[in-house]
Amino acid sequence: MVNKLWVVVAAAGSGSRFSSQRAKQFFPLAGVTVAEVTLQRLLAMPFVAGVVVVRDLADRHWSQLSLLDDPRVVSVGGGASRALSVQAGLQALAAQLQPEDWVLVHDIARPCVRTADIAKLIDEVADHPVGGLLASPVVETLKRVADGAVAATCPRQHYALAQTPQLFRFGLLQRAMAQALAGGVEITDEASALEAQGLAVKVVNGRADNIKITYAEQLAQAQAILTAQQQETL
Repeated sequence: MVNKLWVVVAAAGSGSRFSSQRAKQFFPLAGVTVAEVTLQRLLAMPFVAGVVVVRDLADRHWSQLSLLDDPRVVSVGGGASRALSVQAGLQALAAQLQPEDWVLVHDIARPCVRTADIAKLIDEVADHPVGGLLASPVVETLKRVADGAVAATCPRQHYALAQTPQLFRFGLLQRAMAQALAGGVEITDEASALEAQGLAVKVVNGRADNIKITYAEQLAQAQAILTAQQQETL
């Protein structure tokens, strides 16, 4: 059973694929910003004890977000990569979490995650020895490409699109991240660090509307998703 848990939010990215000097998390969304929508959703959940926001401490845009004044929010400086930033967030929690405690890791650029899906992840992973992640099924035909040509058609039932949040035992995740980074293993998400240790990570079905905003045109898509989600609750 999971009672209270901490969330590490990876938010130090510069948004290099966004074609803007302003990071994507500061663009307007739903009357506030991408960052605020994401943090509001996390902080609204009763089982969240606190949120560690791993960010660029020199970015002046953060000072405009009043949510950082919430006593449950802790800010720490990010690293040169997402993996190093998450590692910094875990280190910030080392003094207060036990190895068997759960920690949730989420991307600041996923503001559309449903709180019901986060609760589902926690419920389904609560008795798992390692942890798990939200992932959406691949619904389109998947091709493997080599040199600009189709090399093979992949059986999509064996694939899923990894999302965040991802939920893991604190001690296991911290150790796996450290070992993977020390060994030069490419860590594209937290699950990949656990996989590199030969550990089985549980997959919990998520939804396709939990998009990661990577390109500017996805802001309109995110707004449409949030509007549709709000109408569902009316």
